[in-house]
Amino acid sequence: MGRPMELGLKGKVALVTGASRGIGREIALTLARNGADIAINYLSSDETAKKIEEAIRELGRKAVRIQCSVSGYKAAEAMVKTVRDTLGPIDILVNNAGIIRDKFLINMEPDDWVDVINTNLLGVFNVTKHVAFSMMRRRSGRIVNMASLSGIVGSPGQTNYTASKGGIIGFTKSLSRELAPFGVNVNAVAPGYIETDMLTGIPKEMLNRYLEYIPLRRFGKAEEVSDVVLFLASNLSNYLTGQVIRVDGGLF
Repeated sequence: MGRPMELGLKGKVALVTGASRGIGREIALTLARNGADIAINYLSSDETAKKIEEAIRELGRKAVRIQCSVSGYKAAEAMVKTVRDTLGPIDILVNNAGIIRDKFLINMEPDDWVDVINTNLLGVFNVTKHVAFSMMRRRSGRIVNMASLSGIVGSPGQTNYTASKGGIIGFTKSLSRELAPFGVNVNAVAPGYIETDMLTGIPKEMLNRYLEYIPLRRFGKAEEVSDVVLFLASNLSNYLTGQVIRVDGGLF
């Protein structure tokens, strides 16, 4: 007979970067609903972050919101220290912060490249660097990096974004081998087309064309991505590390 499985998130501390909207917001709320205390990282909208903080506290969990650009090494260090001082050692890190500056390469300005790489890829290094040692010392921890289907198959007009997300996949695979001997699991999630703000700027006729190629014939929902993050952050994935899980409706 099978045994009942506890998710093991009760009382754990989770830091979710880019948690003020979209997938990040849903991840923060999902982890809180399942017992975790949440550090909400955001870049610009304090009002939105405050609402999420209040929603988490209404769930009976502790929460703190921290405004910080993950592209800054010292800023990331200060953020991690604030989380530890406020909530305690970080048990779960979800590297979700990301931006897009979509253009074909011949039209792309250097700043379009640098800004995306610095936020999406350098940001993962900055935050993880300041969290990893504590996890290693405690011989426990979960790191979940948000990649993208673009990082696997490539997308025209997204050389910067695809390079950043492909880099995250490589980072995940390498770091998982470094941290596995210390009981720390490192995995990635690669969403496909998900109903968030990123889809709103795409013309309707183009969206309809995308749907033709998705076997499930619909776009994903943010909570369907957050459920996979929950799985990777919980005891249900104890023997899983170095993996990239696609959430794409069967597209690839």
